[in-house]
Amino acid sequence: MTLLDGTRTSVGRSVPVVGYRDILRVPYAARLLGGSLVGRLPTGMAPLAILLRTDHGGEGRTPTGLFAAVYLVANAIGGPLSARLADRYGQRHVLTAGAALSSAAFLTMAAWPGEVRWTAATVTVAGAARPPLDAALRTLWGARGMMPSLAHQRVTLALDSGTQEIVYVAGPLLVATIVTATSASWALVATAAVGALGAALFVSTPVSRARGANSRPAQRDWLGPIRSRPLRALYAAMACAGVTIGALTPLAVEAADQFGAPELSGGMPAVLSCGAFLGGLLYGARTWRGTTAGHLIILSAGFAAGWIPLTVAGSPATVLSCAAIPGLAMAPLLSAGFVTTSTFAPPGHTTQAHALLVAFLDIGCAIGTAAAGLTHTQLLLPAGAAAAALILATTRRRLTPARPHSLPLTSDLEAEKEPQR
Repeated sequence: MTLLDGTRTSVGRSVPVVGYRDILRVPYAARLLGGSLVGRLPTGMAPLAILLRTDHGGEGRTPTGLFAAVYLVANAIGGPLSARLADRYGQRHVLTAGAALSSAAFLTMAAWPGEVRWTAATVTVAGAARPPLDAALRTLWGARGMMPSLAHQRVTLALDSGTQEIVYVAGPLLVATIVTATSASWALVATAAVGALGAALFVSTPVSRARGANSRPAQRDWLGPIRSRPLRALYAAMACAGVTIGALTPLAVEAADQFGAPELSGGMPAVLSCGAFLGGLLYGARTWRGTTAGHLIILSAGFAAGWIPLTVAGSPATVLSCAAIPGLAMAPLLSAGFVTTSTFAPPGHTTQAHALLVAFLDIGCAIGTAAAGLTHTQLLLPAGAAAAALILATTRRRLTPARPHSLPLTSDLEAEKEPQR
């Protein structure tokens, strides 16, 4: 966990040690995490399900991958807007309405694929209305949230950043299994069902239902988290890290062609996610010295360096195994980013701040995917992460608040400390 720069705990004062078992013992924590993971499965299921459905039922004149891209872009735009509404009007109504609308769009798409414009409209609604359960969860778990101490907060965010990788491994596998057994239409039906189920589990908890009027900002601020200079720097860095993540998929397809190993196209992203899952759990399982800003710099540099073995790998087995190395730093990097977001999020804009972090990451992924498709260069893999490390290093003082929420000191000691915006 992070400690204050130049500050030591008082003599005789013990640092609280928090494990995953302690987190799951917090009332409703396990249910919130489970509901969030189920509700986030459409993020991993929808792109493949949409691609397969439009491929079988579309007109054929429009590239089928375009509809999957439309879903992701709509999600990146709609997520922060839904999160803003959740901050203002409470989680229960906004998340429930979003899940219902998104699921209805998936069901409509499954029943009537229609023409290009109709398909594009339903895909856009499905993506834009998807409830931001990840941001809502981090709001409940973050600063001024339900966790009894900042030590608990740090571990919960590490647990979240690691377990979210399950979505990107299980989602496509679930779609592939359903399509093999039935059809792409039923894969969309399943996508709608799991999204609605996860949202229902999440919003039915008293903790989520209680997140309402008390989280409203004192006055409307359309810029919201963007007004925070530390968050602007963090968002820029996450966009650069996203370029690296987005470049992996087309480069994995290129590697599959180069080595004559089709399994690499899906295997490399899956192995990266497995490495991230392991890295996130390891990061949250023990304490770490240094500040959160320092962790961001070290982890982003490690994320960049972790891609180098992959760029020089000479066989399919080596390529596949090397894909796990950068993943070990990826989830901890996101975890440190979540802690920083919770620290600097303006009052009443916490959910939106977390949703914007994900949106900038997604924007970076889209840029990386497009750039890799045009240039076919492996240099994008370390370059994006290196740019993120450079941004974080040059803005370290901005990312270290004058009176930070220090981890792992307990929240009662830090309640009087407000970060500099």
